Amino acid sequence: MGRIRRRPLRWLLGLAVSAAPLFGLAVSAAPPTSAHRRRPALVRGLQTALADASPALASSRKRSLVERESSVHPLLPAIRAAKFWRRVGPIVAHYKLTEAWFKVAHRGDAERRRVTWERLHKMHAPEGLDVILELRGLFVKIGQLMSSRADFIPRPYVDAFSSLQDTVPPNDQEIIDAILRESLDFDGVFESFGEVLGSASIGQVHKAKLTPKFGGDTVKVMHPGAEIRFWNDFQIFRSLCRVALPGWDPILKELEQQMMTEFDYVIEARNLQAARANILKSPFANRVKIPEPKIELCSPSVLVMEYLDGKKLADDVEDKLASILDGDKAMARKVLMAKQRALFESKDVGREQKKSKTSFYKELSGLLGEGSDNLTLAGKTSKIFKLMAMTRDARGKLSLLLDATGHQIFVDGLYNGDVHPGNVLVLKCGRLGLIDYGQTRRLEKHDRLALARVVVELGKRNVDVGKVSAAMRNFGFQSRDSNDVNTAKFAALYFDSDAEGKKEGFPTPQRWLNHLNSVDPMIVVPDPAVFVARTSFFFRGLGALLQQQLHTSESWRSPAQRSLCAEGDYQGLYNLGLTPLPVDDADTSG
Repeated sequence: MGRIRRRPLRWLLGLAVSAAPLFGLAVSAAPPTSAHRRRPALVRGLQTALADASPALASSRKRSLVERESSVHPLLPAIRAAKFWRRVGPIVAHYKLTEAWFKVAHRGDAERRRVTWERLHKMHAPEGLDVILELRGLFVKIGQLMSSRADFIPRPYVDAFSSLQDTVPPNDQEIIDAILRESLDFDGVFESFGEVLGSASIGQVHKAKLTPKFGGDTVKVMHPGAEIRFWNDFQIFRSLCRVALPGWDPILKELEQQMMTEFDYVIEARNLQAARANILKSPFANRVKIPEPKIELCSPSVLVMEYLDGKKLADDVEDKLASILDGDKAMARKVLMAKQRALFESKDVGREQKKSKTSFYKELSGLLGEGSDNLTLAGKTSKIFKLMAMTRDARGKLSLLLDATGHQIFVDGLYNGDVHPGNVLVLKCGRLGLIDYGQTRRLEKHDRLALARVVVELGKRNVDVGKVSAAMRNFGFQSRDSNDVNTAKFAALYFDSDAEGKKEGFPTPQRWLNHLNSVDPMIVVPDPAVFVARTSFFFRGLGALLQQQLHTSESWRSPAQRSLCAEGDYQGLYNLGLTPLPVDDADTSG
């Protein structure tokens, strides 16, 4: 009884919040792929005991290891749901009770409410990370998405989940070896197979040395059972949306449609090959690099490709800043986070109201002073000039990435639908490296031209609200009242920036979106808008890291205009759809 009395409220709340979702999951339809039957325990025991005596039996045991890791017990979805809600239920209840309390108390005390919410975020963010690392699967992907958008998600969660970008605990080497030996002739392909370069929600990447016959030195291996585990996890997360995040349901549907295409590395290899071929014939061939896949060695669970030697763009900026600050990474992170938070929270970031460079460098000087009490004026001035040079260089790289992505979207019609900070590298050769094309998206011609017209109108110096709203409707957008002004604001939010919302007093894109929907809700949003807008939001987040308020339409207007001029303008209304690049349509040229 003593153990029960310590925290009865927490457990009762968890039980109350989790009961309904668990019941729904227990009776939900089976996932699309049936689970493998496990071998009898006696047979497994004999195989284990005799493995060393029989190489053939050892090989059989390796294959059974893959089968065991890939199999999903019929009760596993309910077990995972129970684990999820046992941990998350009390967190949800804590937020819900706090929200209910604020409806009757402290209604006029904004500071009290802010401090309370901040305390809750700091308390529960580490618990959320623990849940993600325990369950992995889809929850890692959700955490990665949340960590890249500090303007949507409370800062403690962004900070806690940022470690998920590439530090997810990898699978055991024994399992990886078994998958590789099942997929290809291990000894005939690899001279050596070693360190884990990164581990994510679906797979992990290893450094390897292949025989001279094949070349290539990076291997991506899918986690066993990833597809069926993701399918089940979507059901769990959908139950969370019903209870605590009702506004996320449309986002979750798009995410499910997008992510359930990632579970075949042969398709990803062909997507990678097509994107690489496009870059090689583009104006960016000498400045952007996409790794070459080794198609003949790829299988649904193994992707072999060229190794790109470099570091993530965000890490490159942080490391260079730390070098200027005498190796103080903590201070470098403080500078970047302070500027990112200031930009996200600013209400005065219109195109004509950008903060001056003089003001920016005064703030940097102040931050340098905090960490360098004994720094002379000459030393501080030297560091300021180095910071200026570093910032110009980083902004140049971001501009290049933005231009190359615009070319992929509007000229090639083929781009990465899951771009995030871990997918962009600064290579030792000076070029930018683009990796991870598991969620490659293709825009059909009529989609590209319709989107191009919206971006061209948004990118003009003097924006015509009527033309923007007309282009949005031609693209397939439909709002309840057909309010031109509101539709043009939606267009800017999706494909340009959220600066207009900040000027009107809405500090985050989510609050600005809620306001626009309260004026004239958007009832039809074409699929291509979701993925291209997500790409635009990524660039804004990365721009914030570099103290920039980006307007993506300004960079994308040029390739959009070229596309319209080369292929003809487009005005009709279509029933739009966006699908992953089919294997048969991929460019297989080198």
